[in-house]
Amino acid sequence: MDYETPINETSRTRQRILSASMELFGARGFHETSLREIAERVGVTKAAVLYHFPGKADILGALVEPMLCDLAAAMANAAAAGPGRARWAAIEGMLDVWLEHRYLIRLNLQDMALATPGPAFARFRDAMLRANALVAGAEPGLAERVRAAQAVAMLSDPVVLFADAPVEALRAAVLDGVHRLLDGTAEPAAERAAEPPPPRSRRGRPAAMSTAMIETACRMHAAGSSATLIAAALGVSRATVYRHLPPAAPPAP
Repeated sequence: MDYETPINETSRTRQRILSASMELFGARGFHETSLREIAERVGVTKAAVLYHFPGKADILGALVEPMLCDLAAAMANAAAAGPGRARWAAIEGMLDVWLEHRYLIRLNLQDMALATPGPAFARFRDAMLRANALVAGAEPGLAERVRAAQAVAMLSDPVVLFADAPVEALRAAVLDGVHRLLDGTAEPAAERAAEPPPPRSRRGRPAAMSTAMIETACRMHAAGSSATLIAAALGVSRATVYRHLPPAAPPAP
């Protein structure tokens, strides 16, 4: 016990530094946050922060490391899925990584490049290039490469903009949009079968929902979410949501 206590305390302090840094970097930006502010947030001295991390860039590198490992694993799994499945395995795997680390990717990627110019950013760049190659498919032409780049780019912006939305609903809505871009079908999360694209309203929002979106809407409704929140999460109108929700129970006699 005498040997374990200092180790555990050291680990806890390191984690508190990372948590405080994530909050401050997200709120103020990497370059605008000082080591002194991180130390004050944790309640330790600046020297204590430097004991765990030689510099601010090392803190960012430690924050990014789990995301890089998850991203590399997702792309390896996608590549092993085979030609018929690699595209969607790469898209879904990358989206799951973005959702898991959604508050980290709120940080400006240029900040990441400047702060971690060595192996960390190279690993991120290589994973993105691999994702684009998997999505583009075998022997792609320019159109296929451009479409793949568009699909991969579609994954991150909604996660950043709607990071506080219900994860399951956000995932379904993002995948639905990517499927429409690449092959004109709705996202088949519940059943791996393509279905025709729903007609669109004149305002540009879907006038119908896919099977996965309906299931998500019903679960959110059962959990107490309003039609307004469900519509915002799924990118449809409230009228569309109401059409797919179960009828309200009649009042008790």
